[in-house]
Amino acid sequence: MRHGKHRFSLGCKKEHREALMANLASALFEHGKINTTLAKAKALRPFAEKLITMSVKAHKSMDAAEKLHYRRLVISRIRSESAAKELFDVKAAEFVSRHGGYTRIYKLVPRIGDAAKMAVIELIYADDKGYSKSRRGKKKAAKQNKPVEIRPDESEISESSEVAA
Repeated sequence: MRHGKHRFSLGCKKEHREALMANLASALFEHGKINTTLAKAKALRPFAEKLITMSVKAHKSMDAAEKLHYRRLVISRIRSESAAKELFDVKAAEFVSRHGGYTRIYKLVPRIGDAAKMAVIELIYADDKGYSKSRRGKKKAAKQNKPVEIRPDESEISESSEVAA
């Protein structure tokens, strides 16, 4: 059965989609960040993250045959030896201490010509702190850390004024 197989069709045939993903992934690995449509960015994310996972596994592996196997798998999917070389030799070492989530998508304003939703997809390295999860916690913490004024009672004020007089 083919239930759940129709995920990212992008309005094109399988061969065209594979070539499109290969070109987008190779551009992403070479440049680190690309602008594309939101639908293509969402389709590229799982494709690129699987390739990055293969490069991380190869980087962690001690077996030369296994490293070569992962490199050949990536080259067969992205069809660009220069992008695979960049991924395996330069970027894999930066992803080793990160456990998944290697890409981030930012939404942009719609494209002027056809009003297509645009996005930026970029690589995230292990030293990236990201952004805070919630702004509500910051507001509550700011209110709790606010200095509190302590006002003396009316009786204390009258007693101190009598003493001073």
